[in-house]
Amino acid sequence: MRRRSMLAGVATAVGGAVAGGAVAGGGSASASGRPGLADYRLVNLAHVNDPDRTNVYPGDPAFTLTTVTTVPEDGFYLQYAQQGEHTGTHWGAPAHFNADQPHADELDAEDLFLPAVKVDVRDRAARDADYEVSVADLRQWEKRHGRIPNEAAVVLWTGWEERWGTPAFFNYDAEGRMHQPGFSLAAVQWLVDTGRLGRRGALGTDTFSPESALDEEYRVSKLLYREHRISLEVLANLAELPPTGAHVLVGGTINRRGSGSPASVYAFVPKR
Repeated sequence: MRRRSMLAGVATAVGGAVAGGAVAGGGSASASGRPGLADYRLVNLAHVNDPDRTNVYPGDPAFTLTTVTTVPEDGFYLQYAQQGEHTGTHWGAPAHFNADQPHADELDAEDLFLPAVKVDVRDRAARDADYEVSVADLRQWEKRHGRIPNEAAVVLWTGWEERWGTPAFFNYDAEGRMHQPGFSLAAVQWLVDTGRLGRRGALGTDTFSPESALDEEYRVSKLLYREHRISLEVLANLAELPPTGAHVLVGGTINRRGSGSPASVYAFVPKR
């Protein structure tokens, strides 16, 4: 019943927030002049999980695919996938770091469908792999693009997706310490305090985690996951996500008491 309720909630959210009153069937702009589903294109923001290419966070289970049956021998093809809940492109539930917060199966459908903005920090991340996005960076972004919507998915485009499937994604130094950029704790506190990350919202990134790899206490994630907020991690194809105006819809397997899920993440991007 809860699964059906979540699906119905997503359908309602998509129809209301994206279709904006479009007629049934996803036609073009409705009689009211508001955009319909045909006025948007879908962009896949997820990497393909491949045992030969998927970078797994240090300490997480290895990702494997084993062929169980084949069409010539069994009449149908099936693989057995072994993976952690945070393998490849994935989302994290509030319970991932906070024991008193919701698990994946306790979230509302609306937690998984959010307005999205993209903050491009590729130049800064290229100069400093430990770069942490500041409040000043976000304020500067708003001067150019307008206010970040309340309860939004704020997505960092660091350029790390180009490293996917190679050792460069981990970016280990000579001492074996990983270096990846992320949000500063102050920036996330500002997003929370101002409502931009309200009761529900998300931080997204093309790296392993919303905090920089130097934050070994995961302070950003712990702050983010309070209430119903989620993380979107190891995103792909961020060149196709505009700075503002899109929505993201997050899918995946909803495990009982799950900490998150390997994800299909789709962006509804307005056609220009």
